[in-house]
Amino acid sequence: MTAAPATAVLDRDGLDALVGVLRAQGRTVVGPTVRDGAVVLAEIASADALPFGWGTEVEAGRYRLVPRTDGAAFAHTTGPQSWKAFLHPERERLWSADRRADGRLSVAAERPQRPSYAFLGVRPCDLRAIAVQDRVLATGRHRDRGYQERRTGAFLIAAECTEPGATCFCVSMGGGPAAEAGYDLALTELVDETGHRFFVRVGSDAGREVLSGVPGRPAGPGTESAARAAVDAARERMGRAMPPVDLRTLMGDSLEADRWDDVAARCLTCGNCTMVCPTCFCTTTEEVTDLTGDHAERWQRWDSCFDLDFSYLHGGPVRASARSRYRQWLTHKLSTWYDQFGSSGCVGCGRCVTWCPVGIDITEEAAALHDELAARLRRQDEREEREP
Repeated sequence: MTAAPATAVLDRDGLDALVGVLRAQGRTVVGPTVRDGAVVLAEIASADALPFGWGTEVEAGRYRLVPRTDGAAFAHTTGPQSWKAFLHPERERLWSADRRADGRLSVAAERPQRPSYAFLGVRPCDLRAIAVQDRVLATGRHRDRGYQERRTGAFLIAAECTEPGATCFCVSMGGGPAAEAGYDLALTELVDETGHRFFVRVGSDAGREVLSGVPGRPAGPGTESAARAAVDAARERMGRAMPPVDLRTLMGDSLEADRWDDVAARCLTCGNCTMVCPTCFCTTTEEVTDLTGDHAERWQRWDSCFDLDFSYLHGGPVRASARSRYRQWLTHKLSTWYDQFGSSGCVGCGRCVTWCPVGIDITEEAAALHDELAARLRRQDEREEREP
């Protein structure tokens, strides 16, 4: 088998062959597909399952699937799921216990056969989110064994963004529409007068090996420059942006801001933002039994800091108000996450904006906090100037 070059061009048949090679390796291939009026992530058997000819229109609290005339497969924005649904699933059994005939308990840890994943169509913001979750769940003192097992050997195929959505703001969070690191292969989809094709870049030895088994053609300078231009143009068309300030400092200086009351009056504390967020990782555990009491199980499931019981201590919850719970989420995401994990917890994917039932916009809230802080500091300076 001839070693693959660092770049190549695939057509639609080549993309299907890529899926076939990954499946032949015994991998479970997961990619975007259309279901129930949205682009969702699911196991796919061929490239035909990808959302060719479908795009999306998004705004705060709004998501619509719309047909496209160019047949593009990756011209949609991020949907309601992220890849954490597979790497850090919403519900997982940890152990089970049974009462034996002699009355003693038999406890067995859950050790299922983990799939070997190949993720096709990972957006650059989600590549960064996976890297964040790697730091949270796969390193340090409190590692999640299930996450580690699912993440180990997962094959990541990025799909660079050429059409950002109205709720995207990855550039202002230090990312961008280009895949910079963390991928095995990176695709840039091009649909122009030259045809429909996918410019492929190799990002790892595993990616080079897989690409060597896929029929393609060399990438000429025209295709490569067209791919770079399409991604660079997307960088200038972000639908939203965070205010260009130190968000970590802003959050720390705004703990008593009046704006928290404003957002609390609109927030339903439903937790949608944490469920769709690709980096939120909080879980809780619960025990369940059968009616006889002879069988019990412990399950780990996603939890949310918007849940009233999330901060429950003896005597009641620490954060009883919507104001305190929204403030906890936003300040952790944009500020105190640095203290724990060395980076922001936000990658600018915009899911929390799109899927908020009342359209609360994280970028708008950050800008409002900045404006309120600036006004407070101006008033303080004016008072100091008037004092003798």
